[in-house]
Amino acid sequence: MNPGIQKVEALDAGHFVRVEWEDGSESRYPCVWLRDNCQCPRCFLRSARARRLVFEDLDVNIVVKEIALAGRKKISITWPDEHASEYEAEWLKKRCFSEEARAEMREDLFLPERQYWDSDLQLPKIPFEEIMYNDESAYKWLCTLKKVGIVLLTGAATREGELVKLGHRIGFLRLTFYGPTWQVQDKADANNVAYTAGKLCFHTDYPVLQHPPGVQFLHCIKQTAAGGESEVVDGFHVSNKLKKQNPQAYQILSSTAVDYTDVGVDYCDFAVQCKQRIIDVDSRGQAVRINYNNATRDTVFDIPAEKVRPFYAALKEFDDLLNSAEHKFTYKLKPGDIVTFDNWRVLHGRQSYHSGSEVTRHLEGAYADWDVVMSRLRLLRKRVLNRD
Repeated sequence: MNPGIQKVEALDAGHFVRVEWEDGSESRYPCVWLRDNCQCPRCFLRSARARRLVFEDLDVNIVVKEIALAGRKKISITWPDEHASEYEAEWLKKRCFSEEARAEMREDLFLPERQYWDSDLQLPKIPFEEIMYNDESAYKWLCTLKKVGIVLLTGAATREGELVKLGHRIGFLRLTFYGPTWQVQDKADANNVAYTAGKLCFHTDYPVLQHPPGVQFLHCIKQTAAGGESEVVDGFHVSNKLKKQNPQAYQILSSTAVDYTDVGVDYCDFAVQCKQRIIDVDSRGQAVRINYNNATRDTVFDIPAEKVRPFYAALKEFDDLLNSAEHKFTYKLKPGDIVTFDNWRVLHGRQSYHSGSEVTRHLEGAYADWDVVMSRLRLLRKRVLNRD
């Protein structure tokens, strides 16, 4: 992008600056925003890419004193206190306040596009070694993880510790009460239903935390001969179905605070309590996170008694949609497979398997936060695509 500026002028008694671009389009910038984002060394610390200007010194009613165009690639502004600011054309163009420009910036920063799926999911697969040592493959992995919600990495060594390497590849793993990584096996006196051989219903992990882990990794080290198949379902896709099918049920699940609890001893002793809505939505009513784990849903339910049965009816309808053959995808992990998925979007489960005197099935699990994953994605994009 090398935009050129045709004309610049102050509008609205100096409260706005209008930029006319060489391509015929125009942008309008509030002067309070321009002053707040002055890029000079006094107002902005370039080494940290952080604002030095303190808010208490900002005049929210500020107007332009003088404005000038410098070589079609920069505008300069003198403010009433004689402070001078300069703004590059490309910098301004990226930050245009038009709906189109803001949508483009949202796409660039957050990759909000989603590819929904049903039982016909074509599970994306990438070799583990490729994403570990090839930036283009790692970038493809994280972009697909963000868009589809699930990616299978193949060919990892069948030993503990591979997820620690994966954590270093993106930045670092999320520490929880179950440790930096955790071993999914059938255990005596299990402190989690996952540590049994029984069926696991569709769930997201850790809704008992105020900020549940965004991404989950499960590495298959040993697999049972019979049973133990994994199941996944696109929670956002199913939420959209529920919203169309029964708007009232969707409203109940997206507004009712459900109590979750988890008490025990693992990495350390813990007694965790939290309230979450089953379907978290944004300002437009679109699902942005599913918080559903039937095992840790508390017996305490902090709502009026007359609202309990309607909630159960709404949750039953949602659960039935999750479990319908149309929506769920079933697969079986092989030793060396690492499934990586969006824990805010993809609900996962497991079919039961036979447990003997020896360990017949062993997965190692770990978490990462979306902040860490998206940070690595942006850095890889800059490296792979040579973008700022």
